[in-house]
Amino acid sequence: MFSRDELLARYPRADHPVLRANFIASADGAVAVDGLSAGLQGPGDKEIFDHLRTVCDGLVVAAGTVRAERYDALRLTGAGRAWRVSAGLPEFPLMVIVSGSLDLDPEQLIFSDAPIRPIVLTHRGAPASAPVRDVAEVIAVGDDEVDLAAGVRLLHGRGATQVLCEGGPGLFGALIAADLVDELCLTVAPLLAGGQVGRIAHGPPGSPRRMSLRHSLTHQDMLFLRYARS
Repeated sequence: MFSRDELLARYPRADHPVLRANFIASADGAVAVDGLSAGLQGPGDKEIFDHLRTVCDGLVVAAGTVRAERYDALRLTGAGRAWRVSAGLPEFPLMVIVSGSLDLDPEQLIFSDAPIRPIVLTHRGAPASAPVRDVAEVIAVGDDEVDLAAGVRLLHGRGATQVLCEGGPGLFGALIAADLVDELCLTVAPLLAGGQVGRIAHGPPGSPRRMSLRHSLTHQDMLFLRYARS
């Protein structure tokens, strides 16, 4: 569908820190089908999904999404790893999970098969004896809730300036409320899902942020949009 060079031109690494969110929704705004985003996927989506992971320095996802979507290890494709090495990047990006409760299964592949030790961002009131502490680097940012701005600064301090968020809606809404989102890559699936499914972001109210449409692509009725801050 799209070549690597075409995707790099459309979804580039920036020369400054960027937090980019990647989501998929139906044409009527549903974020999932039968509780999973996989029900919305279609031609071209996987290629862009993989590309965004390949060019990022750190992938951030909420613990609830890790559990619901049964995340496996962040290993990338062989071609993706080779591109990263040729571009002077570490072979694998950082896997970063946001969890206030540390209710995570250390046997899940995201931990047990991880090529590098994942990071879990939590707060200082999180359980001290959570099993996930044995399989991940658990870092407290915030006293009684996760301070996302502090977490992003910590990632920047480790050289991870190109940050990709894959959700879920609560984490995305919190990032918007904290004014941390620089880009949104949105795939619109040609489906009317109906029902009571939520939207891609929910959280505290705030002022709307003006975004600029950088491109729109189509492939077999799938629509791929990239917005960036004006």
